[in-house]
Amino acid sequence: MNAAPDAVAATGKSHTGSIAIIGLLFFTFGFVTWLNGPLISFAKLAFNVSEAAAFLIPSAFYLSYFFLALPSSVILKKTGMKKGMALGLFVMAVGAAVFGEFTTQRFYPGAVTGIFVIGAGLAILQTAVNPYISILGPIEGAAQRIAVMGICNKLAGIFAPIVLGALVLHGMGDLTAQVAAADEAGKQLLLNEFASRVHTPYLVMAGLLALVAVGVLYSPLPELRPEEANAEAPTAAGAQGKRSLFQFPHLWLGALCLFVYVGVEVMAGDAIGIYGESMGLPPDQTKLFTSLTLSGMLLGYLFGLVTIPRFISQERFLSVSAVLGVLFTLGAFLTQGYVSVGFVAALGFANAMMWPAIFPLAIKGLGRFTERGSALMIMGIAGGAVIPQLFAHFKQSHDFQWVFLLLMVPCYLYILFFALRGHRAGKARGG
Repeated sequence: MNAAPDAVAATGKSHTGSIAIIGLLFFTFGFVTWLNGPLISFAKLAFNVSEAAAFLIPSAFYLSYFFLALPSSVILKKTGMKKGMALGLFVMAVGAAVFGEFTTQRFYPGAVTGIFVIGAGLAILQTAVNPYISILGPIEGAAQRIAVMGICNKLAGIFAPIVLGALVLHGMGDLTAQVAAADEAGKQLLLNEFASRVHTPYLVMAGLLALVAVGVLYSPLPELRPEEANAEAPTAAGAQGKRSLFQFPHLWLGALCLFVYVGVEVMAGDAIGIYGESMGLPPDQTKLFTSLTLSGMLLGYLFGLVTIPRFISQERFLSVSAVLGVLFTLGAFLTQGYVSVGFVAALGFANAMMWPAIFPLAIKGLGRFTERGSALMIMGIAGGAVIPQLFAHFKQSHDFQWVFLLLMVPCYLYILFFALRGHRAGKARGG
């Protein structure tokens, strides 16, 4: 197969610049995404809602991917990947402004709507940017390129809870005690002041997202054509001869794999604060636990960047990561306090290279179906809404460590199946 002209261009002088621009995008949506963890504790206090209701923050965010991913693929067919990325950033800017405004008014449905709109923008952005970086070079090396993107994403994720903690969440432990001791009028004054802290940071974030959108629109990013850059080897005939996504079983298994992966990633990253609170650890410490998980993920990305594909294939690394996920989950279950939280944070290392391996393995060879296949994969991000919500629900009536164990281990076992067998489904028959 002869490479498409745009694909060839992307591997030449523009390759480094393109990776740098996409890296900025991964940093941007990493910052926004990993605010969800500390926002759970924020919402619980600021809006005076239950723990299950506070988990609507990540639920609304990740469900937006489910509802918007397929429409995003239609949008990208019309706009192209580059304009689609810019559009996604503009939508995120609108969502950030909506969240800041309604949170200041302490109107929880409006705040959740703002989070949903941010997720909608990210659905467009991710439906474009993930296949883009996957096909920017040889698909066999996609995990390595996505690892670079993951480093950008997780650096932002480490930074985000610290920034939110400094600007918004400082003194939460003392404030909780003050609210509990205050009369109704005093309680409302305290909570109004606390909620209003997000207004300026989120308006600033909205402005920055809009500026990045303009920058992407006028950037030198090449417009890649997935039907040419990601066709079956040795010719495009394999994918071209197929008429439906149902003829790619490895894609469907990959979408389910991404669903359970995002679920365990959010459990380890966003729910770790609530996990720590359930251990009786103080809120002023638990608000920073997401950064511990993301530090583990950063180490995992660096390790993967060095070893894939030089020493180990992306599918083999995925199987090792799944086994580590099971082992670290068992470690969290069998221990208590900071040690147990440490095992949950260590899941960040196990999870790090899962997305970089799952995504390219699932979309490999889709050709002209790449955008729709990528949209199906992005829909799998809804796992980040479902699995943590199950945790929040069942921990109310069952031991939270048992709930954590019984949710996480089956997910990691399915990821192991996809790594060993699932990604090859249908290919033996020439599919």
